Amino acid sequence: MIILKSRQEIEKMKIPNKLVAEVLEEITKKIRAGITTIELDRLAEAIIIKRGGIPAFKGYRGYPNTLCISVNEQVVHGIPSKRRLEEGDIVSIDLGIYYEGYYGDAAVTLGIGEISPEAERLLTATRKALDIGIKKAHIGNYLSDISHAIQSHVEEEGFSVVRAFVGHGIGTSLHEDPQVPNFGEAGTGSLLKSGMVLAIEPMVNAGGSDVEVLEDDWTVVTRDRSLSAHFEHTVAITDNGAEILTKL
Repeated sequence: MIILKSRQEIEKMKIPNKLVAEVLEEITKKIRAGITTIELDRLAEAIIIKRGGIPAFKGYRGYPNTLCISVNEQVVHGIPSKRRLEEGDIVSIDLGIYYEGYYGDAAVTLGIGEISPEAERLLTATRKALDIGIKKAHIGNYLSDISHAIQSHVEEEGFSVVRAFVGHGIGTSLHEDPQVPNFGEAGTGSLLKSGMVLAIEPMVNAGGSDVEVLEDDWTVVTRDRSLSAHFEHTVAITDNGAEILTKL
């Protein structure tokens, strides 16, 4: 069941979502070659707690950390560790925060130092796909219009969208209906209405779309070990169009 949020609820949701954006900005300032992913995780958790929030991912279905940090061929749900980032890596940082009854969720992928032309093109295409999808998130469109727009742009750029994992509704639960795929035919699915709040999150592979989960039961990687990028915003559909809640 899709839960529509009132204007007052959306105002409350702005707090955890703004906090997500602020923490991600702080983390991106610290990312560099040589830093470990667990150092970034601890920094994020300290900032969240200091500002009165709760890490949304930590403990969720047994997940052990605050951030999901996915490097290179890792698509999503990478577990922070003592792994040191290296020049040329691309790194996806996914963060969720709970604050006073509501959740925020966003992700960004960054390059460490100078990255390959293919990696740069992948990041640009994925970021653009998110922007294009958000532009379709308005009253009167269908949910699949978002999905189709994302898929079309990604495939035009010569990349593939991940099909095994999708975006989602968000509110008083981290994951709510509806699911938001990054693929599909336009003009189908739920009609978009004012009060829907969606986490739109293209996951894009440089190679094929197939993925697999590693033995830690969390880390998702591309089956062909090609690079993968992930961008996400939490977006409220309002009478005035799409409002990005996780944008500074």
